[in-house]
Amino acid sequence: MNHQYNLQFDKLCNSLKLGELSKTPEAISGGLLHRMFAIETTKGKYAIKALNPQIMARPMAVDNFIRSEKIANFAAKSLPAKPANTIGGTFIHNIDNQFYLVFDWINGSSLKAHEVNIIHCEKIGAILAAIHDINFSQIEKNDHFTYVEETNWNFYLHKGEEINSVWVNLLHENIEKLFVWSDKAKRSSIMLAAEQVISHGDLEPKNVMWIQDNPVIIDWESAGYINPMHDLIETAIYWSVDKSGRIEKERFLACINGYQKRFGFLQADWKKILEHGYLSKLGWLEYSLKRSLWIECTDEKEQHMGTLQVEGTINALKQYEDMVLELEVWLNNDINKDFRFI
Repeated sequence: MNHQYNLQFDKLCNSLKLGELSKTPEAISGGLLHRMFAIETTKGKYAIKALNPQIMARPMAVDNFIRSEKIANFAAKSLPAKPANTIGGTFIHNIDNQFYLVFDWINGSSLKAHEVNIIHCEKIGAILAAIHDINFSQIEKNDHFTYVEETNWNFYLHKGEEINSVWVNLLHENIEKLFVWSDKAKRSSIMLAAEQVISHGDLEPKNVMWIQDNPVIIDWESAGYINPMHDLIETAIYWSVDKSGRIEKERFLACINGYQKRFGFLQADWKKILEHGYLSKLGWLEYSLKRSLWIECTDEKEQHMGTLQVEGTINALKQYEDMVLELEVWLNNDINKDFRFI
């Protein structure tokens, strides 16, 4: 509650010499962490990401954004990537303790689940392979270690019970599964830590703008080290899920096929890769619980969003558990058919 948005678009435009505002800034969709706005000035049209003050209060937040934008800029040398604009030698701009990223406006659109086809999936698989193939050693040293902390789900359950949160019964019904999923995610994370690449980290449909049939990769804030096969499978799931949350096999395999055209035969412990898939969902659930309980939240809008996301994320975890066995069969039996003798 001590960290509130402090939006001053006139001051931002004047400070960064973006021109004078010609229209009232318009809020646009742009993820669930930060707030996006379209602004038009006498010099052009821009997408402005106003970074969440609660997140930016974290000790490493600014450095992490600078790092991710360096990765995006390096990737843009060989890929259709769109990093934030560099103005005055920096990507991130602080106006009265409110941080912003500024992007040139893209006259394109992201795809909804029902709009994604096999060709889109193949293109995304190929782009992911190209990202994984970039040598980032000029800007990044592989000296990281990611420690997965234990989450005390009972703490959030008790906090929810104290204020009679709407999700209490759902959390209570699934509390044992949360500990099981967390244990699987932690063990798989340790096993997969030895093989890492730098990647976008969140290559889902909302983070790809299409100009006709040409993709542009946006929103690199999650860029960093990741296990390549986990990244591939997570991306393939993003691009093959239908409106009901089920995975369409043809699209799933098309995404992997696009990736294989660069790397060929793929080999991994697919069970461990899929168990690692719980990790990001569990992380989002914990953050949503913190928002809903006002533990880490800027205002009522975010608190309401957190409350909605708690229920949605628990259901997504249950749905993921149901599909893991089927995905493992596809990965073991179908993905290398065309590369068996390469």
